[in-house]
Amino acid sequence: MKTISYRAAATAFASLLLMSSAFAQTTPPPAATPAPAAKAAPAEKKAAKPRTAASLECSKEADTKAVHGKERKKFMAECKKDAAAKAK
Repeated sequence: MKTISYRAAATAFASLLLMSSAFAQTTPPPAATPAPAAKAAPAEKKAAKPRTAASLECSKEADTKAVHGKERKKFMAECKKDAAAKAK
């Protein structure tokens, strides 16, 4: 009688192991719909923005002075304002 219960338990255990591998191989759910073009547009706008000659000159000057971070941003803003004032 013990052999029958052992065999039943072993069969149940083996079937659980085999079933788990069958469930693991299911196909993944379909991918989400692609993002709307409106959300992708800001990244494209940043790349499409042309740099002015004044901006390039100010950037080169900031590179030679080794200005970085917030100081560079401040320097660039002042340099561009000065360039705009000289252009008038």
